[in-house]
Amino acid sequence: MSAAPEKLPMSDLKDICEELGFAAVRTYIASGNVVFASRKSEAAIKAALEKRLEAYAGKPVGVLVRSAAEMAQVLADNPFPNAAPNRTMAVFLDRAPPADTLAGFAAIGRTDRAGRREIYIHYGQGMGTSKLVIAAPNRYRAQYEYRCDARPDGCRVLNQESCG
Repeated sequence: MSAAPEKLPMSDLKDICEELGFAAVRTYIASGNVVFASRKSEAAIKAALEKRLEAYAGKPVGVLVRSAAEMAQVLADNPFPNAAPNRTMAVFLDRAPPADTLAGFAAIGRTDRAGRREIYIHYGQGMGTSKLVIAAPNRYRAQYEYRCDARPDGCRVLNQESCG
């Protein structure tokens, strides 16, 4: 699960998840990412967390949920397996990206790829010199658009304990 209101100590996020009945809760750095076990559906987890986080933050907070199997699949599907991990990221989406999502990328020499509910980004020369602009996630809207519900997380993070 990934959620990041402006100020949310990871200890509070962990407490919130435990209050909602999730088990084996652990956070991953100060990123808004948390790993836990639950038998609830993705939709139920998302709804419960968004409701509780809105009460905490005083405004809507978007949540993206992935199972351990989905996270492992994102890593396995990385179209840039030989690229430097610090120059590759997966931007997570609530839904599948529209077919034309990457249409403008090729025009600036990009080789990025769409996944199931993610976009794989490769910054060959680094982010600092890239012409690619990704709209910042708008985590405070109740209804999302494809460009506003994305959350970038480096693939090197996926290589670590977040997958299991």
